[in-house]
Amino acid sequence: MTLPDHHLTQGERRVRSFHPHWKRLIVPFIALVLIAAATGAALYFIPDFEYVSYARIAVVVIGLILLTIWSFVPYLQWKNTGYVLTTHRFTISTGVLNKSTDEIPITKVNTVSSDQTFPERLLGCGTLTVESAGDRGEIVLKDIPRIQDVRTDLFRLVEDASDGEVDGR
Repeated sequence: MTLPDHHLTQGERRVRSFHPHWKRLIVPFIALVLIAAATGAALYFIPDFEYVSYARIAVVVIGLILLTIWSFVPYLQWKNTGYVLTTHRFTISTGVLNKSTDEIPITKVNTVSSDQTFPERLLGCGTLTVESAGDRGEIVLKDIPRIQDVRTDLFRLVEDASDGEVDGR
Protein backbone atom coordinates (compact mmCIF):
# COMPACT_ATOMS: atom_id res chain seq x y z
CA MET A 1 0.00 0.00 0.00
CA THR A 2 2.08 3.00 1.16
CA LEU A 3 5.32 1.25 2.03
CA PRO A 4 6.66 -1.01 -0.72
CA ASP A 5 8.27 -4.26 0.38
CA HIS A 6 11.64 -3.18 -1.02
CA HIS A 7 11.67 -0.30 1.52
CA LEU A 8 11.53 -2.68 4.48
CA THR A 9 14.78 -3.17 6.34
CA GLN A 10 16.38 -6.55 6.85
CA GLY A 11 14.32 -8.60 9.30
CA GLU A 12 11.42 -6.15 9.17
CA ARG A 13 8.01 -7.51 8.26
CA ARG A 14 4.66 -5.88 7.59
CA VAL A 15 2.15 -6.57 10.36
CA ARG A 16 -0.80 -4.52 9.10
CA SER A 17 -1.51 -1.91 6.43
CA PHE A 18 -4.78 -0.04 6.01
CA HIS A 19 -6.60 3.13 4.95
CA PRO A 20 -8.77 5.25 7.24
CA HIS A 21 -12.22 3.83 7.96
CA TRP A 22 -14.75 3.93 5.10
CA LYS A 23 -17.03 6.20 7.16
CA ARG A 24 -14.99 9.12 5.79
CA LEU A 25 -16.64 8.41 2.42
CA ILE A 26 -20.26 8.69 3.60
CA VAL A 27 -20.56 12.47 3.15
CA PRO A 28 -18.78 12.46 -0.26
CA PHE A 29 -21.09 9.65 -1.42
CA ILE A 30 -24.20 11.55 -0.29
CA ALA A 31 -22.84 14.65 -2.06
CA LEU A 32 -22.31 12.57 -5.22
CA VAL A 33 -25.91 11.36 -5.22
CA LEU A 34 -27.40 14.77 -4.42
CA ILE A 35 -25.29 16.65 -6.98
CA ALA A 36 -26.04 14.09 -9.69
CA ALA A 37 -29.77 14.26 -8.90
CA ALA A 38 -29.78 18.06 -8.80
CA THR A 39 -27.84 18.28 -12.08
CA GLY A 40 -30.20 15.83 -13.76
CA ALA A 41 -33.26 17.69 -12.47
CA ALA A 42 -31.83 21.05 -13.56
CA LEU A 43 -31.12 19.68 -17.05
CA TYR A 44 -34.64 18.24 -17.29
CA PHE A 45 -36.43 21.39 -16.12
CA ILE A 46 -34.50 23.96 -18.16
CA PRO A 47 -37.12 25.52 -20.44
CA ASP A 48 -36.50 25.85 -24.15
CA PHE A 49 -35.21 29.27 -25.09
CA GLU A 50 -32.62 30.77 -27.39
CA TYR A 51 -29.57 29.96 -25.19
CA VAL A 52 -30.70 26.60 -23.80
CA SER A 53 -27.49 24.86 -24.90
CA TYR A 54 -25.38 27.38 -22.93
CA ALA A 55 -27.58 26.89 -19.89
CA ARG A 56 -27.16 23.12 -20.10
CA ILE A 57 -23.40 23.43 -20.47
CA ALA A 58 -23.31 25.74 -17.44
CA VAL A 59 -25.34 23.26 -15.35
CA VAL A 60 -23.04 20.39 -16.32
CA VAL A 61 -19.88 22.41 -15.62
CA ILE A 62 -21.18 23.52 -12.21
CA GLY A 63 -22.18 19.93 -11.42
CA LEU A 64 -18.72 18.64 -12.38
CA ILE A 65 -17.00 21.31 -10.28
CA LEU A 66 -19.15 20.46 -7.26
CA LEU A 67 -18.57 16.73 -7.76
CA THR A 68 -14.84 17.31 -7.94
CA ILE A 69 -14.73 19.40 -4.76
CA TRP A 70 -17.18 17.44 -2.61
CA SER A 71 -16.77 13.86 -3.85
CA PHE A 72 -13.69 13.21 -5.96
CA VAL A 73 -11.12 15.13 -3.86
CA PRO A 74 -12.25 13.57 -0.53
CA TYR A 75 -12.11 10.13 -2.15
CA LEU A 76 -8.58 10.76 -3.40
CA GLN A 77 -7.54 11.99 0.05
CA TRP A 78 -8.97 8.84 1.63
CA LYS A 79 -7.38 6.57 -0.95
CA ASN A 80 -3.97 8.24 -0.61
CA THR A 81 -3.91 8.13 3.19
CA GLY A 82 -2.34 4.94 4.40
CA TYR A 83 -1.03 3.44 7.59
CA VAL A 84 1.55 0.67 7.70
CA LEU A 85 2.53 -1.10 10.89
CA THR A 86 5.72 -3.14 10.69
CA THR A 87 7.85 -4.85 13.30
CA HIS A 88 10.14 -1.79 13.35
CA ARG A 89 7.96 1.27 12.65
CA PHE A 90 4.53 2.79 12.24
CA THR A 91 4.28 4.73 8.97
CA ILE A 92 1.62 7.35 8.23
CA SER A 93 1.45 8.49 4.61
CA THR A 94 -0.85 11.25 3.34
CA GLY A 95 -1.22 13.44 0.28
CA VAL A 96 -2.59 13.37 -3.24
CA LEU A 97 -0.23 15.54 -5.27
CA ASN A 98 2.33 16.14 -2.54
CA LYS A 99 3.22 13.18 -0.35
CA SER A 100 3.92 13.44 3.38
CA THR A 101 5.22 10.46 5.31
CA ASP A 102 5.72 10.23 9.07
CA GLU A 103 7.45 7.26 10.61
CA ILE A 104 7.47 6.44 14.29
CA PRO A 105 10.07 3.84 15.28
CA ILE A 106 8.43 1.22 17.49
CA THR A 107 11.27 1.62 20.00
CA LYS A 108 10.31 5.32 20.47
CA VAL A 109 6.63 4.69 21.24
CA ASN A 110 5.82 5.41 24.89
CA THR A 111 2.04 5.19 25.07
CA VAL A 112 -0.72 3.81 22.84
CA SER A 113 -4.33 4.71 23.58
CA SER A 114 -7.64 4.68 21.75
CA ASP A 115 -10.93 6.54 22.00
CA GLN A 116 -14.27 5.56 20.50
CA THR A 117 -17.61 7.30 20.48
CA PHE A 118 -20.72 5.12 20.52
CA PRO A 119 -21.24 5.32 16.72
CA GLU A 120 -17.55 4.52 16.22
CA ARG A 121 -17.90 1.47 18.46
CA LEU A 122 -20.75 0.27 16.26
CA LEU A 123 -18.60 0.78 13.14
CA GLY A 124 -15.44 -0.67 14.69
CA CYS A 125 -13.29 2.42 14.25
CA GLY A 126 -11.90 5.13 16.49
CA THR A 127 -9.11 7.54 17.29
CA LEU A 128 -5.65 6.19 18.01
CA THR A 129 -3.22 8.30 20.02
CA VAL A 130 0.45 7.37 19.82
CA GLU A 131 2.82 9.17 22.16
CA SER A 132 6.46 8.94 21.20
CA ALA A 133 9.79 10.20 22.50
CA GLY A 134 10.40 12.09 19.24
CA ASP A 135 10.05 15.77 18.35
CA ARG A 136 6.30 15.61 17.72
CA GLY A 137 5.48 13.95 21.02
CA GLU A 138 1.92 12.85 20.35
CA ILE A 139 0.21 11.89 17.10
CA VAL A 140 -3.58 11.60 16.96
CA LEU A 141 -4.94 9.44 14.13
CA LYS A 142 -8.68 9.60 13.50
CA ASP A 143 -10.96 7.02 11.87
CA ILE A 144 -8.70 4.01 12.31
CA PRO A 145 -10.54 0.83 11.25
CA ARG A 146 -10.50 -2.18 13.59
CA ILE A 147 -9.09 0.14 16.25
CA GLN A 148 -8.79 -2.52 18.95
CA ASP A 149 -6.85 -4.90 16.70
CA VAL A 150 -4.49 -2.12 15.60
CA ARG A 151 -4.00 -1.00 19.19
CA THR A 152 -3.31 -4.58 20.31
CA ASP A 153 -0.78 -5.14 17.49
CA LEU A 154 0.96 -1.85 18.18
CA PHE A 155 1.08 -2.48 21.93
CA ARG A 156 2.44 -6.00 21.37
CA LEU A 157 5.16 -4.66 19.06
CA VAL A 158 6.11 -1.99 21.63
CA GLU A 159 6.34 -4.64 24.33
CA ASP A 160 8.42 -6.91 22.08
CA ALA A 161 10.75 -4.01 21.24
CA SER A 162 11.22 -3.16 24.93
CA ASP A 163 11.99 -6.83 25.64
CA GLY A 164 14.59 -6.85 22.86
CA GLU A 165 12.55 -8.98 20.46
CA VAL A 166 12.55 -6.47 17.60
CA ASP A 167 11.48 -8.94 14.93
CA GLY A 168 8.11 -9.49 16.70
CA ARG A 169 8.49 -13.22 17.30
